[in-house]
Amino acid sequence: MLKKGAKAVLRSVGLQREQIAATRMAVERATLASIPRTGAKRQWGRILAYHSVGQPRTGVNDVSLRRFERQLDIAIELGFEFVSALQIAHTGGAPNQLAITVDDAWTSAAEHIAPIVRKRGLPWSLFVVSGWSDHAEDWTRKDILNWNQLKELMGGDLEIGSHSVSHPDFTKLEPDQVKLELEASRDGIAENLGFVPKSFAIPYGQSANWNAMAHELAQSAGYDTIYSQAERTGFPGTAPRTFVTKFDNDRIFRALLNGAFDSWEEWV
Repeated sequence: MLKKGAKAVLRSVGLQREQIAATRMAVERATLASIPRTGAKRQWGRILAYHSVGQPRTGVNDVSLRRFERQLDIAIELGFEFVSALQIAHTGGAPNQLAITVDDAWTSAAEHIAPIVRKRGLPWSLFVVSGWSDHAEDWTRKDILNWNQLKELMGGDLEIGSHSVSHPDFTKLEPDQVKLELEASRDGIAENLGFVPKSFAIPYGQSANWNAMAHELAQSAGYDTIYSQAERTGFPGTAPRTFVTKFDNDRIFRALLNGAFDSWEEWV
């Protein structure tokens, strides 16, 4: 983590909070990737958490189109098999199994990700922020998939789940607000896509963004699979995922697959 003094220096030269966070993330990931991994080998599968591909407006969450394809190639070269996120979430999976998940339903999910994974015959999961898709036409750059676009995307090996109504930090909400986010997003998907989602991806997904109250209410809302965006530090009972960032070149991605970021959290 960047210390307060370092942050002050960066701000003094005109860097904004987002730029400082990006700088911190780039430094942390490059550093952790360079540390040799020792100890027992992983005994279960890994679920990758992407956000957008070839959509730079999403900042550190965006992976270039070329890099995304390269990451799939690297995984296959290393002997990994791609399976559904649900398979790993429910069974633990095997050490050589990977799953692809995508958060937020940015337009690149349909424009770039879907054609690539379908050409390769890979299963994947997409988590929808229902309130964003409700008002997709209001976005200045039309960056979010609307319900018609999501409906066209359905089928094949795609699982669609909920990612809340408004993408809040659930630990900042009152119980009635948590209940609304969980149930209204579920109902929005059911009304617009014709099925009731059984999986939920926690917005932000770190250990600090979820608590026992939210977990209990999510289960009561009918979600039987709840995904975090942290590995060893995720909330108990959630399915861990490994965040992939714009900084993850070949070296860093290989380190990621070897567990370099299993104790790392983006927002902590």
